[in-house]
Amino acid sequence: MRNIGRRVAEHRRAHEWTQAALAERLGVTSEYLQRIEAGRENLSIRSLVEIANGLGDRIAALLEEPVSRSVRRAGRPPKTRS
Repeated sequence: MRNIGRRVAEHRRAHEWTQAALAERLGVTSEYLQRIEAGRENLSIRSLVEIANGLGDRIAALLEEPVSRSVRRAGRPPKTRS
């Protein structure tokens, strides 16, 4: 689920849409989209098709490995010491 969420986020950013803009396009809440992108939402095939259609992509594009394998953590980045 985490890889699918990352792919959704990558495709959303490629369109230069905010989470709120994509959520509105899909007819879902921003919180729901945040859970999808974080990999915390179990999606049905129907949901995947609707997300892919909203992004203008094929469903297969969401099932591929994400370009970015890094894990983003919520919150502020750690302080750097100078």
